[in-house]
Amino acid sequence: MTTPSERAALGKAARKRVSRSSHGRWIPSSQRPDPVQVLEREAVDRLTDLAPLRYGRMAASPFAFLRGAASVMAADLGAQRHTGLTVQLCGDAHLLNFGVYASPERTLLFDVNDFDETLPGPFEWDVKRLAASVTVAALQNGSAKPKAHRAALVAVESYRTTMRRLAELGELPVWYERIAADDVLSLVRHGEQARVTDRLARARRRTSLQALGKLTETDGTGSRRFIEDPPLLERVTDIDRVTLGKIFSDYRSSLAEDRRVLLDRYRYVDAARKVVGVGSVGTRCFVLLLEGRDASDPLVLQIKEAGTSVLEPYLAPSAYDHQGHRVVSGQRLIQAASDIFLGWMTGPQQRHFYWRQLRDMKGSAEVETMSPGTLRDYARLCGRALARAHARSGDRIAIASYLGSTDVFDRAVADFSVAYAGQNADDYASLGAAIAAGMITAAPVA
Repeated sequence: MTTPSERAALGKAARKRVSRSSHGRWIPSSQRPDPVQVLEREAVDRLTDLAPLRYGRMAASPFAFLRGAASVMAADLGAQRHTGLTVQLCGDAHLLNFGVYASPERTLLFDVNDFDETLPGPFEWDVKRLAASVTVAALQNGSAKPKAHRAALVAVESYRTTMRRLAELGELPVWYERIAADDVLSLVRHGEQARVTDRLARARRRTSLQALGKLTETDGTGSRRFIEDPPLLERVTDIDRVTLGKIFSDYRSSLAEDRRVLLDRYRYVDAARKVVGVGSVGTRCFVLLLEGRDASDPLVLQIKEAGTSVLEPYLAPSAYDHQGHRVVSGQRLIQAASDIFLGWMTGPQQRHFYWRQLRDMKGSAEVETMSPGTLRDYARLCGRALARAHARSGDRIAIASYLGSTDVFDRAVADFSVAYAGQNADDYASLGAAIAAGMITAAPVA
């Protein structure tokens, strides 16, 4: 067992491998792959009928493109030298992959909330993706480069100062660290508190009962069924429903014993294919409607395909053979508290899936409409949440030592974010050119 001073020395030693100021450089590799080709390769194993919808969503704006291009940025980060200071990465830590959700104790928490790409890797990869997303959002919202740079700087500074604070705490206090949603109000400027309060109230209403009213209807027999809204929501065939029923027991076995008892009190009602997100469009995703005590006691579960992380070509292979297990384990490690129905299973054609509640008081920010000041507040909050997540899984003392007490790392990553925002704009333009040339098809976004 190494001492705190020895762990701190490891962090200082990492500066010799990769200096803090070197993070500010972005020079595309001479072997950098074409971003559209990267996206096309990623789509090979996805549902082909949904590819135009994915490209249509990505073509909506530079920020939407960044959201869907995790594989492109993974290749860029993988081509750079890294610190070797390993944490459980979110893998796609852009601004909209943070948000609020309910803990098992029904407390509304703010945290990282997407783990499809989670994998152990160098802490700075998540920090750089977060900073880049802040800068892209700021520029898209009309900020000049200096203000966009400032917003990214705030996010990285928050990460560094939070990590240094957590480095001084014991193991249990760090493990129990969390950001309650109500505490968020004290972190935003006075003029935005009413708006934040309203969004938190809306998140609390986003439950399975609300999903029941929005996503389902009553058929002629009085039974609840998902509403057809192709291609966004399509009821599955009878054969698919039989298949889903068979794999239910596989999923059940991945839950803790007490959760199995709870799950057994629900009965299966209906299933549908659902389109979610931007980067995830085309992956196989289903929703299941279950019924508990009666028709007014629903549980809506989401079943989402888990493929290989976009980070894996540049890092050590996952310790988990099952990609759903990888996602679930990463989420449980990173989040302060996780969904009680989080689990995994193997589906048809040996595809890997993970399960969670579709709506459990989940809510996200409207980044595209934020003022510069509000965006900085939100960036600061995300930086804090990311540091908390990394402190649980990595050596927080070594990372804090590497970061140091000055803003050298902060400014370097902010510089990188501005340069990478330019690269993202070029890649976004490449997608637009490919669509205009008819090389790929993009569906209009309603």
